[in-house]
Amino acid sequence: MTTTTTWHIANLERETATGKVTTIHYTVDATDGTYQAGAYGSLAVDGEIAVPFKDLTEEIVIRWVLEALGDEKVQEVQAALDAQLEQQRAPKVATGLPWGDNT
Repeated sequence: MTTTTTWHIANLERETATGKVTTIHYTVDATDGTYQAGAYGSLAVDGEIAVPFKDLTEEIVIRWVLEALGDEKVQEVQAALDAQLEQQRAPKVATGLPWGDNT
């Protein structure tokens, strides 16, 4: 099955006086068309951002997140999402009680 992964920016924290972004909150969603998995993360921003706050786009900020995380961490996130999807496809753990309608 093909998995589609989508990164989104959930929120930005910034200094009100300067508009400098200090924290990026992001989500990552994965789906194989049947099952869905997700992750949430926050990234502290160090240094100056060359783009004024009002000119930022989600694409720009996602690029920053991916660059800051690096290929290895992005692959770890993808592997964790793939594991969540696999657990949904073929559960190794189940919950419920042996009585009533919860079996």
